Amino acid sequence: MSDATLEWSDFEKVLIVAGTVTRVEAFPEARKPAYKVWVDFGRYGEKKTSAQIAGLYAPDELLGRQIVGVINFPEKQIGP
Repeated sequence: MSDATLEWSDFEKVLIVAGTVTRVEAFPEARKPAYKVWVDFGRYGEKKTSAQIAGLYAPDELLGRQIVGVINFPEKQIGP
């Protein structure tokens, strides 16, 4: 963990947007129980991510839920 302090100008670069979960699939290749999740962020489009929340929610409980995501991080390959 870094002890670096963020400046306000760094935080202003983070794009935090509310979106709606549109699709959820099992992610059996993940090391910990997880789902593949697609989220509609409106004018920013649909984004795919993964979430290690399989122990907390069934896939049908996530559909239609509103979530908040940071959508301007660079893409990162998770799993195969």
